[in-house]
Amino acid sequence: MTTDWQFLKDQLLRTDHGFRQLAEQHHALDTHLDELSSRHILSEPEQLEQITLKKRKLQLKDRMQDILHRHGDPRTA
Repeated sequence: MTTDWQFLKDQLLRTDHGFRQLAEQHHALDTHLDELSSRHILSEPEQLEQITLKKRKLQLKDRMQDILHRHGDPRTA
């Protein structure tokens, strides 16, 4: 992510409640995935949970990227 994209992301985190909620959910999933990854062996339900969390995290990231793009591409500004 370029500096311009980071600036836009930081601005949206401060001013856009929906974007901030997505970022918080993304961070919470990341934290939970880190906890699962720290275990040496995952049970089958934990493995399924890990896969589900990774998919959800990617969905959130895609939604955040869509919002960033809707607010303008700073590389063309």
